[in-house]
Amino acid sequence: MNKLTVYADQPLSKINRHLYGHFAEHLGACIYDGIYVGEDSRIPNVRGMRSDIVEAMKQIRAPNLRWPGGCFADVYHWRDGIGPREQRPTRLNFWGNAPETNAFGTHEFMDLCEQIGCEPYIGGNVGSGTVQEMRDWIEYLTSNYDSTLSNERRANGRAQAWRIPFWGIGNENWGCGGLMRPEYMADLYCQYHNFMRNYGDTPMMRIASGLGGSDTNAEDTAIFMDRIMNRRHPVHTDGLSIHYYVYLPDQPRHSATEFGEAEWYEVLKLASDIDGVIAKNAAVLDTYDPGKRIWLIVDEWGAWYPVEPGTNPAFLYQQNSMRDAVVAALTLHIFQDHCDRVQMANLAQTVNVIQALFLTKGEALVYTPTFHVFDMLKGHQDATALRYDLIAPVIDVNSVPLAQISAGASRAENGEVLVTLANLHASESTALEIEFTDRAVTEITGVELSADHFTAHNTFDEPTRVTPKRFDGVVIQDGSHVRVQLPAASVVALTLV
Repeated sequence: MNKLTVYADQPLSKINRHLYGHFAEHLGACIYDGIYVGEDSRIPNVRGMRSDIVEAMKQIRAPNLRWPGGCFADVYHWRDGIGPREQRPTRLNFWGNAPETNAFGTHEFMDLCEQIGCEPYIGGNVGSGTVQEMRDWIEYLTSNYDSTLSNERRANGRAQAWRIPFWGIGNENWGCGGLMRPEYMADLYCQYHNFMRNYGDTPMMRIASGLGGSDTNAEDTAIFMDRIMNRRHPVHTDGLSIHYYVYLPDQPRHSATEFGEAEWYEVLKLASDIDGVIAKNAAVLDTYDPGKRIWLIVDEWGAWYPVEPGTNPAFLYQQNSMRDAVVAALTLHIFQDHCDRVQMANLAQTVNVIQALFLTKGEALVYTPTFHVFDMLKGHQDATALRYDLIAPVIDVNSVPLAQISAGASRAENGEVLVTLANLHASESTALEIEFTDRAVTEITGVELSADHFTAHNTFDEPTRVTPKRFDGVVIQDGSHVRVQLPAASVVALTLV
């Protein structure tokens, strides 16, 4: 019998709400024709921000938003995006091969965060910028002093300084951010770190762009940490970021919507491998930071397939199916399993790019299956993770085992217990017994996300083909046991009240 034992009396670490963060880059139609449509658009908006997207981000309690990139961050110069829009320069987007009007800049991003109610996470330009440029941007944003930069911000319409709790020093410095060796990157990080000062009263986390992508390795992380810590004046970083993609853009058989069971399982196995990447990097940080003060941050993650036919290859536009919903649930569960060290993560990306929450076309908006997973799992935010044991069958993926069921369990401050489950089997439902220790089960409600086929996805013609519905496959057997029947290729959320 498949069995999940939830130890309701054995709390673990708090699940930081920032694990459910997001990412918006100036790439393709993520910002323009996505989030930002301009104040004169017929699409309902508030100061140019699409109202439907803002409301949906509020619905899933989006805790933070990372901007302006991504690779774009290391070619972005913040002064291009302030002041009257008609006076802002138009640049060629180095990564997107398209004009960048700079209509969406610093003030617009901060306005967006305030409309959503989320924390800003700004990525600073290290690849093509300077220490002075980044220092000035911080003063412009966070200083209430009577200084030239503070007064310039005031003249541009913002009287009070903003709070910037998260600041990234570079992006993928090993790759698109400068092709740096970890030794050089560490020295440069220390230089930037030394001159970054928050001029407000809100602590600002300085986040080091970590080493690697889907092949993130702990060896380079160890070199980096040793170089910044073992020096005459050690630098104690607040966070270290890593990236992890299920990266398949050069494999046509891994289409976002046209694939078979073999491709389904290969993608899920690649998604599950992030567990080992996190464990290895966390072990390195434990050596230098046994008290777990440093946040391990996965500030880009998601499934990356070949782009949709007929679209600009540089814009990374792809569809989003039930497979991506299961990838999202599986990945978020893994983050929660490591919530003593992993404190923030950012899905890539918010709109129209890679594993997006939304797809837009003019006034039309499609909520992807991934959006629905974030909505179903939002109750884990700031809840306390509960210890659990899971006995489940394994699926053979090219002679490598993949657990058929993924799970997460937490207890909120009001006492509610949330259990979320994903059935990774493409075509078979599965029964699961759940035992709750030290917890009487008198009432349980459920929501499921499933579809008529594992390739199902939402389109502008069928925007609700994949949408959550009440889960009726749960039976309370006695005071501490329930039995559930998980549909094939599904995500289920159970709430005990």
